[in-house]
Amino acid sequence: MATLFHNGRFFQSGSRGEHQSFADCMLVDGGGKITYVGSSSDNQVKEAEAAGVTRHDMKERIVLPGFIDGHMHLLMLGQSLQKAGLEACKDLEDIRRTIKEYAVAHPSVSRIMCKGWMHSMTNGEALASMIDDLDPRPIFIDSKDLHSTWCNTAALDEMGVQDMPDPEGGKIHRDENGKASGLLSESAAVTIVWPYVAKVAPMEEKLAAIKGAVEAYNASGYTGLVEMAMDENAWEALQILREKEALPIRFAIHWLITPRKTEAENLAQIDRAIELNQQFNSEKSPDCRVVGIKVIGDGIIDGCTAALTEPYTSNGLSCAPIWSLEELGPVVKKADAAGLQCALHAIGDQTIRTAIDALEQNATPGRRHRIEHLELASPEDAARLGKLGITASIQPVHADPAILRAWPSLLGPSRCERAFAYKEFADGGAVLAMGSDAPTAPHAPLRNAYTATTRRSAREPELTDRMNPNFALELAAAIAAGTEGSAYSCFADQWAGRLEAGRMADFVVVDMEWDAEKLLEARVVQTWFKGKKVFDTES
Repeated sequence: MATLFHNGRFFQSGSRGEHQSFADCMLVDGGGKITYVGSSSDNQVKEAEAAGVTRHDMKERIVLPGFIDGHMHLLMLGQSLQKAGLEACKDLEDIRRTIKEYAVAHPSVSRIMCKGWMHSMTNGEALASMIDDLDPRPIFIDSKDLHSTWCNTAALDEMGVQDMPDPEGGKIHRDENGKASGLLSESAAVTIVWPYVAKVAPMEEKLAAIKGAVEAYNASGYTGLVEMAMDENAWEALQILREKEALPIRFAIHWLITPRKTEAENLAQIDRAIELNQQFNSEKSPDCRVVGIKVIGDGIIDGCTAALTEPYTSNGLSCAPIWSLEELGPVVKKADAAGLQCALHAIGDQTIRTAIDALEQNATPGRRHRIEHLELASPEDAARLGKLGITASIQPVHADPAILRAWPSLLGPSRCERAFAYKEFADGGAVLAMGSDAPTAPHAPLRNAYTATTRRSAREPELTDRMNPNFALELAAAIAAGTEGSAYSCFADQWAGRLEAGRMADFVVVDMEWDAEKLLEARVVQTWFKGKKVFDTES
């Protein structure tokens, strides 16, 4: 039987949020597909009612398309929900107290896992000796951006890093005697810490983590996600869980490609993504697709590891992109030739230019390749995105003024004026896909939209600072970026991303005012996936 969702305000707009309006009802067939969106007085609705429908009253609430997180890390998010959070810490003393309290409260865990540390909390220092006395168990502290892991001596010994060379594109920080001192950064975190932590976690723990992540996402209004650094550990767990139960969310997956010593080794990694894409695609597995590859091109500005065209203002440091254009080009070319999408992480202006050059020189137009983060793009490169059909994958949570206090000294005021130029990307014709980068940042989509539209802090709402308000998005454009834009970015826009006939009934019911300034007060009431309710705050 068909279902009529009525007495609501059903969001309607163009693909970029233009011509925004609201309909008052929506018809969904027995298979979970939308058949009509419009007015309850329209003939199609009257005919359906005459034939018999199940009715759901939306109680005058706003109904949005189900959000699709355009950039997140699935297993790591699920695991992070159980970690000690250091986000509120101001200094080393706070960090030590928080870890000690967590250790006392969790006597049976074999490792103490923490998240949310920022370099600025400890003046850029991260030594094992600063935390060794807290607990004899291994301590792993993820930086907020996931580009570094700070370890105590027990964790370093457990991983056996003392005798390891630095991996390509990464660093095991060492003391004057050459002994690992506690910090692993960039690809040392990605290729040493991440796989180790995932491997030693029991499978049941990983399954519970992924299931917990999906439940948290449904509760936040998500019906889809783009997983941005898939590896064998997380893939195995996801497939085991999918065999056990149907998960109420759609997965589009980018396989992580890490830098190796030779071009042949770099290219060989793409074969696994090609193999999985042939099995997990829109025809064979529409709800779980391997759509492309992910390449991390640089680090982060706070760690002075994002590659800039000019040295950092505060310390004169310079660093090159992790992948040169000569190294990146062949990777893009092979993935593109196989029909895979390339997602290139690029934060600094030098890396952004390298990523755009690599796509311009080696990729096929129309493949919907994408660049992740785009935190400090030059005006010239911002304009190239739209011209080349490159999706701008943005995470407004990273533009929160509360976490950018070090930027003026690191970059100087003139470069800060180029930060997070979202409106400029859109004005240049680029499709925006909005994501959270969870667990590096909070995943709630409406809080994300708050910073995108107001350029103010969702973390510290009392803060009056605004990060480059000239680059703010309109509310409808931000909602479109987190729904239709993210769907477009992974070729899911045939069945998701918008409330219109022919697409699936993936939607979220929100108690909210249509006002960017009031987004922090918005509350997700229900989430529906394929016409079935998967979250209800009132049940």
